[in-house]
Amino acid sequence: MKKIGKIIATEKAPTTVDEFFFWTDKKQIIKPFDVVKVTHLNDSVTFGVVEEISHLTDGASFLAGFISSDFGEVDSKSYTNRIGMNYIKARVVGNTKNIYTPVLDGAIVTLADSNDVTKALGLENIKNPLPCGIIEMYEGEDKIKVPVNFNSHFLIGPEGAHLNISGISGLASKTSYAMFLLKNIQERYLKKVKDESVAFVFLNVKGRDLLAIDESNEELPENDKKMYKDLGLEIKPFDNVKYFYPYSKDIKSTTYADINDVKNQQELRKAFQYKYLFEDDKDSLDLLFANIDDPTQTMESIVSYITSEEGTFNGITNWEDLKEEIKKYQEKGDTRKDKTISVLSWRKFYRLFRKSLERNLFFSNSLKRDGSEVRLRESIKQIQKNNIFVIDIAKLDEEAQGFVFGDVMRAIYDLKLGQIEREDSEIPSKIIIFIDELNKYGSKDVPKNSPILRQLLDITERGRSLGIILFAAEQFKSDIHDRVKGNCATHAFGRTNVIEVSKSDFQYMPSVYKSMLTRLEQGEYILQNPIFRSPLNIKFPRPLYKQFKNG
Repeated sequence: MKKIGKIIATEKAPTTVDEFFFWTDKKQIIKPFDVVKVTHLNDSVTFGVVEEISHLTDGASFLAGFISSDFGEVDSKSYTNRIGMNYIKARVVGNTKNIYTPVLDGAIVTLADSNDVTKALGLENIKNPLPCGIIEMYEGEDKIKVPVNFNSHFLIGPEGAHLNISGISGLASKTSYAMFLLKNIQERYLKKVKDESVAFVFLNVKGRDLLAIDESNEELPENDKKMYKDLGLEIKPFDNVKYFYPYSKDIKSTTYADINDVKNQQELRKAFQYKYLFEDDKDSLDLLFANIDDPTQTMESIVSYITSEEGTFNGITNWEDLKEEIKKYQEKGDTRKDKTISVLSWRKFYRLFRKSLERNLFFSNSLKRDGSEVRLRESIKQIQKNNIFVIDIAKLDEEAQGFVFGDVMRAIYDLKLGQIEREDSEIPSKIIIFIDELNKYGSKDVPKNSPILRQLLDITERGRSLGIILFAAEQFKSDIHDRVKGNCATHAFGRTNVIEVSKSDFQYMPSVYKSMLTRLEQGEYILQNPIFRSPLNIKFPRPLYKQFKNG
């Protein structure tokens, strides 16, 4: 491979077992994340990942440079060029013979080939391979491309689990990257994995993003098609997809999907409207108040009072009657109200409940017998391997979105805990949940008593052993609860801003990597995973499923 420089070790900047420095020609183009090779003892090779790049000249000071340009003449010609070089810091990531003594001054530094890069970054002989992107290194005739695989056991268990994706809305393509990985998982399990099974539950939280994922992207550019082929992936959308829309009489009022598309999906028995029935779902009332700050647990007490049918709540059979009964409790002078709960608390509860009931028509008391209307819990109970359930909540208000998300998590948890009458062998061994805008439910600002937060914490801390895997995305990682993000084995960082990279979540990241995070392009991520010896700068192709220009 091409020789690009030599190791330099000085009294003030010695080489160590962790890092080394080398000079290279100032015209040599090299970037952070590039891998280099260094000749070392016993015919071994030490690999390093470029972290920092500086340019150095023999100029004694900035003033000397100014003076040598005829005291500030920009167009002046220097009679003698400054002696200069590029000065590069690299972090050691491996040695071919496990010799980790510092590399020696004067050792030759070369570029790496694809096999070298694979070996250096711990990407060779990956078990349970799952494509996660492509690394591009160097420029011009030196350029190489290296496909990268996860060990799926460190992404979706059992060795490690959960993925967190962060980045600025629109610029980071968070949903696109999550769906790229999820599509690869489905393809792998459809073809290769026999002793395990997987199912998927996606929450559509923005526009029409995920409401046509089984339809092909007819505008996929050729270079993206080539990237899929280079990664060994089929160019086809998701299989086995079912869509669940909030109930409304006209469909249109509760979804951003085109009504004709929904009707077509319904005709193909791929789309259903979901409802919440009083008799079956009243125990989920607490989820409506998940993001209400309730330090004295008053809301929780009222929910418990209602669901245990205390007072006059015994015998109520529908949502409307429940509303009317709560109304009585918040009226002054009603002697039937529970004395331990104040009138003001009942009024607050009534106000919030009435708003949700009036806004959301999915609170109902019956289902059509033709199968077009379903309860989400019942549908999730019957989820099969390689099924994808897309649950649309994009057009719901925040309280209703949280209610549905919380209910879905509970249903999956109950299924995996064996609380459903179903043979274990028939239940998918893994169920992956994907949710964008995680900050709504798992941020540091969410009330500690939130039942949704408690469920999220339980999934991230216990889900791996149960086979419940969380793929979540948000704009700012620093906003997310420490226990939620701390239990994610894999982190994907998309483009963000300088304020975000100054937060504690990025304190151990080299400064040059932080700078790169502020200028990453769409389709570009920095990945951290236990099997990688260093963070990776990867690229991935555009989605294979239908895209909507306006979301």
